[in-house]
Amino acid sequence: MADLLIELFSEEIPARMQPKAREDLKKLMTDGLVEAGLTYASAGAFSTPRRLALSVEGLDAASKPVREERKGPRTDAPEKALEGFLRSTGLTKDQLEVRDEKKGQVYFAVIERPGRPAADIVAEVLEKTIRNFPWPKSMRWGTGALRWVRPLHSILCILTDEGGAQVVALDVDGIKSGDTTRGHRFMAPDAFAVTSFDDYAAKLRRAKVMLDAGERADAIAQEAANLAFARGWEIVEDKGLLTEVAGLVEWPVPLMGAIEERFLALPPEVLQTSMKEHQKFFSAKNPKSGRIEGYVTVANIEAADDGQMILAGNQRVLAARLSDGLFFWENDLRQAKSGMTDWAEGLKSVTFHNKLGSQADRVARIAALAREIAPLVGADPDQAGRAAELAKLDLRSDMVGEFPELQGVMGRYYALAAGEPDAVADAARDHYSPLGPSDDVPSAPVSVAVALADKIDTLTGFWAIDEKPTGSKDPFALRRAALGIIRLVLSNDIRLNIREVVAQHCTQLFDSDQLARDIANAHDVGDSIAEELKEAETILKTLDGGALQSLVIRLVEEKANELQIWNENIAHKEHTIALADDAKMALPPDLLAFLHDRLKVYLRDQGIRHDIIDAVLAQPGNDDLVLVVNRATALNDMLKTEDGQNLTQGLKRASNILTQAEEKDGVEYSFGADPKFAETDEERALFTALDTAEPAIKAATANEDFPAAMSAIAALRAPIDAFFEAVQVNTDNQIMRRNRLNLLSRIRAAGREIADFTRIEG
Repeated sequence: MADLLIELFSEEIPARMQPKAREDLKKLMTDGLVEAGLTYASAGAFSTPRRLALSVEGLDAASKPVREERKGPRTDAPEKALEGFLRSTGLTKDQLEVRDEKKGQVYFAVIERPGRPAADIVAEVLEKTIRNFPWPKSMRWGTGALRWVRPLHSILCILTDEGGAQVVALDVDGIKSGDTTRGHRFMAPDAFAVTSFDDYAAKLRRAKVMLDAGERADAIAQEAANLAFARGWEIVEDKGLLTEVAGLVEWPVPLMGAIEERFLALPPEVLQTSMKEHQKFFSAKNPKSGRIEGYVTVANIEAADDGQMILAGNQRVLAARLSDGLFFWENDLRQAKSGMTDWAEGLKSVTFHNKLGSQADRVARIAALAREIAPLVGADPDQAGRAAELAKLDLRSDMVGEFPELQGVMGRYYALAAGEPDAVADAARDHYSPLGPSDDVPSAPVSVAVALADKIDTLTGFWAIDEKPTGSKDPFALRRAALGIIRLVLSNDIRLNIREVVAQHCTQLFDSDQLARDIANAHDVGDSIAEELKEAETILKTLDGGALQSLVIRLVEEKANELQIWNENIAHKEHTIALADDAKMALPPDLLAFLHDRLKVYLRDQGIRHDIIDAVLAQPGNDDLVLVVNRATALNDMLKTEDGQNLTQGLKRASNILTQAEEKDGVEYSFGADPKFAETDEERALFTALDTAEPAIKAATANEDFPAAMSAIAALRAPIDAFFEAVQVNTDNQIMRRNRLNLLSRIRAAGREIADFTRIEG
């Protein structure tokens, strides 16, 4: 047995690429070694900004000899068949054996492969791995053909056993393998040799390199927390930033600085986002004031002045960044306090989609839908409509223009500055949520109404223009919107008839009369703009240079752009009218099916099988997602029990026998089962059990007490089992046969009160 150590030493690897690169190196190497006949005990991959490393323990010293026999064509087969067999085996005809079989003589190939030393196999697999490494982006340098994420400087590759370390000979485009590496670029740049992984890791640490990314992240988190604690602050948790910074440094040295007093009035989200995006700083919050008052930057070097010069440089850059943020904030606040009318007007010139109009058109649709949904979720319709009108306005703000990830967050601040109620402002912030499966779900009624309206409008609109997800492609995040609707409805226990809501929104989206009025108004505005453009062009012809000419040229350009936008708006509305009739008819059921598919995925993650969901979705009321989930949960719990599993088999058996008989006889057996024709005690017992269970099941399902409905139908398990053991349904006596088939119909109907049990597998 031997241990393998590989290091690929290069210029800085982008932090975002390192985690996957570690896994790719491990998989490509270990898969290649196993495929070549070597086994190993364990493997681990590591990365720093300048290196990828792999340690493989317990590797075979050599691959085992292999003897393989392969049967070929008959000796009298066409020559082409024999040629293909020879190509696949790599042998000649003289090397084949002829053996007698029942149908004649057959060629056999006996292929023997001797064992190979591990070093030869490692060299072969590593060269293939390097040349075909799946970097998202790669480059060539110098005159060579090799591609790597950044210029590759050296390859360390050694096998270590009881006899010591052996360099695995390898040459990739002039880069020869060896047993040396280098430490920290500035603090320990000299080369040194290593003999094993333990020796490698220990010497790297002495050379100011922490090899393990997880260890670097832990060291950063711990020291940052200590620095913050010393000042009475706490670090704002950001796991993504921690992972990224750990990939930027080989020897992390956290340093703490304070934010200037003049910037502390900025919203904490602005401070945190600016420092994270521009400088990779961790934010430090004062728990007493709730403000972001400091930051932690992570240096890659131990400085003689304890990092004071580094901090001073960072402070200057930070001040410049936050000065921009302060300017944006103050300018946006003035707009907010003046009513944000300029922003609202500006949304008219922002195209949401060329077939769905501008952002202003979309806002109008969402506001109308939010008013309709509001009573269903316990929200005030006026507040819901107002929140929807404000929710997208921050898209025109300077701050969101600089930091798009703050959309919604800044909308809340601007709504409050405009004097709006907290519920309206919160809805402006929350209406994008939930953005993913782990994102918080809004619970405030106004926020829920606007969030639902936003997502329903998105799905309805893109369905109308036939921009649906296909396979892995979902450019408009429609799956995320559907999951958002599902989580909003289920988390807030909203009894929403989605089919009706979507159909009503389609009517609004494709209101031909309203669209015609909008087109007429748009033509009026467009004509006015065209007239202003014509006047400006006339004035421009009379000017000959100077500042005034420059102003008029800008005016002409603005009016021309504005006219183009209005013409596109008119074209969109005319296109929508053409879609109207077809979309009204086809959209709701199609969209409901899509929501059901996403619900299956969501509930499967909750531990509910897809066949159980299918059985419940076959029932009436399947557009009430809360009702569907309550049914599915109760059915899922019942099927975990032995009674539930056996009952399901009995219900399916009854349904199958009944279906076959109805197809054979051409009639439906659904009425007339009479206990007076019962011959056996088991038959009579089943009549009695159904007489008790049927009203109990109906009452429980009417009250949506599905656990009680499951208990009621579970009581049928024993009498159904006994019936099938004792009774022959398809007897020669036609009166008895019809009576028993009608009895099975009662069993099937009892099951259908709860779910379509024929859809349940197993």
